[in-house]
Amino acid sequence: MDKPVFIAVAGGSASGKTTVVDKIINSFNPEDVTVIKHDDYYKDQSEMDMEERYKVNYDHPFSLDNDLMYRNILDLLKGKDIIKPKYDFEAHNRSKETEIISPTKIIILEGILIMEDERIRDLFDIKLFVEADDDIRFIRRLKRDMEERGRSLEGVINQYLKTVKPMHFAFVKPTKRYADLIIPNDLNHDVAVDLIITKINSIISE
Repeated sequence: MDKPVFIAVAGGSASGKTTVVDKIINSFNPEDVTVIKHDDYYKDQSEMDMEERYKVNYDHPFSLDNDLMYRNILDLLKGKDIIKPKYDFEAHNRSKETEIISPTKIIILEGILIMEDERIRDLFDIKLFVEADDDIRFIRRLKRDMEERGRSLEGVINQYLKTVKPMHFAFVKPTKRYADLIIPNDLNHDVAVDLIITKINSIISE
């Protein structure tokens, strides 16, 4: 198989990254597309008790095992299978389960900090940044974390004010300057997605 097309989809928490990823996936054969979430590369915290895990700043680059992700990407580029970690959001720790990922024509890496590490950033063929209004992002995050990740209202609000918001402006938003395309997710973004799909097909055909 030829070298996979590597795509970064970055943006603030709950900005709509998954919506953009889904639209890209729906434009290709599902067997040709693999999505890897940066969240699954949060560092193992088995040595910490739950109270210590609550205090970790999960929106800081240091919370992520980018060394492992970098090695995994290089292996995929070489046509090798990888063993990808999985993250348990309720336990605030890496899951004991793993996932075998095989190279496909298109590999999408999604995460708020996916373009922060220069080593990883330089491997991408296409870099996208999904942008949405801060209030909209907070409302989406609040709903998601309570319904899907077992968080309390107070816990979500505290985390947002203490780490999510300040880290967004310190580390996430600055990566927008590396993007090939910035997608405003407050509005219809079909034209932007169509441009991305055209570019992907162009790379594959080369």
